Amino acid sequence: MFDVEMLRRGIEGRDALALRGLYATDARMTIVDHRDQPSHPMEIAGDAAIGEFLDDVCSREMEHHLGQVVVSADGSHAAYLEECRYPDGTRVLSTSMLDLRDGLVTTQSVLQAWDEEPQQAGMSAGAAAAMAERLNFSVPDEVRTFPHGRVEIINAAGGAVGRMTLEPGWRWSQDVKPLAGTEWCEAPHFQYHLSGTIRIHMADGTEFDAKAGDITVLPSGHDAWVIGDEPVVAIDWQGATHYAEGS
Repeated sequence: MFDVEMLRRGIEGRDALALRGLYATDARMTIVDHRDQPSHPMEIAGDAAIGEFLDDVCSREMEHHLGQVVVSADGSHAAYLEECRYPDGTRVLSTSMLDLRDGLVTTQSVLQAWDEEPQQAGMSAGAAAAMAERLNFSVPDEVRTFPHGRVEIINAAGGAVGRMTLEPGWRWSQDVKPLAGTEWCEAPHFQYHLSGTIRIHMADGTEFDAKAGDITVLPSGHDAWVIGDEPVVAIDWQGATHYAEGS
């Protein structure tokens, strides 16, 4: 089973050696941020290269806090939130999605965002640091409910992150379409799927299933529905802002 306590010790104690021990020898890491866009992400292959990257991160003068950690029931996937702060008050928020094998990370997809010169927003670095907060979906900023489902919203890093829970029987065109008032779902999505199976049907006829461990990037114009008896749970970094908000 994935060692969450070792992850916490490595992140919050800036212990690169502890973090190195969590990766398989053939592990791969992909990082997306404002410098490394989704079409050209930073890619690091092999535990040696990942170890060097972790050594560099842990050597920086910054605070790290491990937020919510979710591990799938079968131990094959995990996801977590990490909050960091530099001495000048600059904050970094990142989310990681992990594929696991025998308790070790085989692939890690990281999405991160950070403050850009907080003084430009009319506040000092000290004021920005005073605004640091711990985020958790157990205390969302907003919860929107609809037939067979709900989305919990957390406002973070200048945007909204949503956790969608869709029960068996849910279908967008039946349960959310009346709220949206559009023929297709027009919300673009960038999601990591934690559990369940959802079938996605694009307006152009493309159709596929997304399951636990998958990342989906969906443009506007689609329908979707739950397959099977297991609820679908997904973290959404792009489409949560106005999802199921009503027209």
